[in-house]
Amino acid sequence: MSDQDSTSASQTEGEFEEEMDGEMEGEEERDETQRDSPVPSLSSFSSSLRAVIRIKHKYQAMKKRRQEMALALGGAGPLTGAPSRTSPKIFTFDGLSPSTLPTLSSSVPQRKKKRRRRRVLFPNSGGCRGPPKPQPSRAKYCLYLLFAIVFIQVYNAIENLDDHVLRYDLEGLEKTLRREVFGQQGAVEDLLSHLKDYLSTYVHNKPLVVSLHGPSGVGKSHLGRLLAGHFRSVVGDTLVLQYYVLHHCPQEADALQCARDLSALISEMVERAEEEEKIPLFIFDEVEHMHHEILEELWQLVASKQSNEYLNAIYLFLSNLGHAHITKHMLHNSSSISMGMSASGRHSNLVKELTPILRGALEKLHRLWTEADILPLGLLEKGHVMECFLDEMTREGFYPDHTNIERLAGEIEYHPAVGGHEYSLTGCKQVVAKVNLL
Repeated sequence: MSDQDSTSASQTEGEFEEEMDGEMEGEEERDETQRDSPVPSLSSFSSSLRAVIRIKHKYQAMKKRRQEMALALGGAGPLTGAPSRTSPKIFTFDGLSPSTLPTLSSSVPQRKKKRRRRRVLFPNSGGCRGPPKPQPSRAKYCLYLLFAIVFIQVYNAIENLDDHVLRYDLEGLEKTLRREVFGQQGAVEDLLSHLKDYLSTYVHNKPLVVSLHGPSGVGKSHLGRLLAGHFRSVVGDTLVLQYYVLHHCPQEADALQCARDLSALISEMVERAEEEEKIPLFIFDEVEHMHHEILEELWQLVASKQSNEYLNAIYLFLSNLGHAHITKHMLHNSSSISMGMSASGRHSNLVKELTPILRGALEKLHRLWTEADILPLGLLEKGHVMECFLDEMTREGFYPDHTNIERLAGEIEYHPAVGGHEYSLTGCKQVVAKVNLL
């Protein structure tokens, strides 16, 4: 049965194909005859259209027959050993639906889209050229300008610091103090360090207050006179004050009035210095004889928060307060001081060990010393006294005979020698009187 069905199906297919071929050949002959005719007519155009419609109907009928035969053969099942015969698959959009689209798209591997490169357009007449370079940002030039401004400001600030130091000629002051002051090189270096730090700028948050302490004859008053003379030459005589307590206010009954007058004088000098943009210098000698009212007035000027002009001032106090502590310390520690130690090294040890002792003793006397930097001056040795004689004799025009200088230095009283050091009881205080007797 199956063989018969297959042969019948093949026969019918062959018949249909022959019919279709015949129809197609007939149509072609008709078209050729119509083409040979010199003038086409409406009847020939309608006949060709009817032939196309007829061919379409026959094709649909043949397609329907083939589908029916395929269903009939599929129900019977294929025979064993017989070759399978399938009809060609024709794609139509009838079986597609929105639900089947994801399955189709997922089954088909999708290719990644290549990223298109940006096309570089060139002018027609110029030929091939390179891509244009990006323009530099204008903000970069503003940044360069900002750097230049900051550099100029910093440079001007440094120059202003140098201008302040040069105005007061601290190098000349240093040379004068090293040449004129004997045996106190460590104290001189510390004092110059305070002055350099303070005078390097004109803006301060407190005045500079330095208190020099030492026994009689070690050079306190001489150091004050040298400082006063130097500052008079650089800032003017009106901005330097040397106040001697025993001369300006010897009577204790006048202490209150002296304090008022001193306060008014300092205020006037400070205001004048503010107008001239300079820093005044106030030197107070013989502070150990200063009355309590004057000390209290000075403390209010130094410690109270007043206007800016009161912050730009230098106060220097000279006294022999605490001289007993200095003498005792140097005599007890002379054996531990090596001969090869420099003057600055000896003075740094002296300051480190004596400053807490002196500050505690001075703060008990008055609160003014809580605001001051304390610098102790040590005892003078015999060699320092001989330097004082040499300097004084040179000033007076005497021939500096070494033998004569040793003889004069031997007439000065000294503490008992300790560790190879001979310290003078009166320092260089009697040198001027001894030279005047020559």
